[in-house]
Amino acid sequence: MFTGLVETIGTVTALEPLDTSSSGGGGTSLTISDCKEILTDAHLGDSIAVNGTCLTVTAFDKTWFKVGVAPETLRRTNLGSLQTGSSVNLERAVSADTRMGGHFVQGHVDTVAKILSVTPDGNSLVFRLQPRDKDVLRYIVEKGYVTLDGASLTVTKVVDGEDGYWEVMLIAYTQEKVVTAGKKPGEEVNVEIDIVGKYVEKSVQGYFAEPP
Repeated sequence: MFTGLVETIGTVTALEPLDTSSSGGGGTSLTISDCKEILTDAHLGDSIAVNGTCLTVTAFDKTWFKVGVAPETLRRTNLGSLQTGSSVNLERAVSADTRMGGHFVQGHVDTVAKILSVTPDGNSLVFRLQPRDKDVLRYIVEKGYVTLDGASLTVTKVVDGEDGYWEVMLIAYTQEKVVTAGKKPGEEVNVEIDIVGKYVEKSVQGYFAEPP
C-alpha cells in the first residue's frame, strides 16, 4: 500500500528485456538509480512504486535498485516505453508511522491515459487526460482522487461519454516533485482509480442482485 506522495524521482539506468542474471529471473528488469534517499532501509523483496506500479526489489545497493516487470505489467502500464535516462516517480510502501497525506494507493495500475492538453493557469498546470479504457471514467468524480504515475491528485473536472476525459491541476510545488509535469500532449501516464469506488460499486451490485 502507498499514499500517492512521491518521495523522489529516479533515473532508469538499464531496461533489460531478457535479464538472465540471478536477480533478473529470465524476464524484463528495470534498474533505477539516483534514489539513495529511499534505499537507506531497503531489503530484498520490498515493494517500491515506480510510476505508480508496485514492483518488487530483486537487487539493490546504496544508490540503485532493480525490479522485475511482468508481461501483464508491460501491457497495462507505460513502463514498457521507458528508456535509459528516463525519469520515474518513486515511493516506498507505507509503514506504521507513515502520514497518510494522499489516499490509499495499491500500486495496481488500471489503465493508461493520454494527455490531451496541458494548459497554464497562473503558476499551475491543468492536464486534460483521456483513458485508454473508457470504463474507468465511471469511477472518476469531481474533487475525488486519481493516481497518475503514482502521484495522488485531485480531479477538477470530469466529462463522461465515449470521448470523455478528466482534468487535474498541478500546483507549482507538485510540478517540481513529479515527472508528470514534464510530459507533453500525446504522452501517456499510468492511472489507478480510487479503490473505494470499486468496493462501493461491488457492494451495491450485490445488494440489488439479492432476491427479495
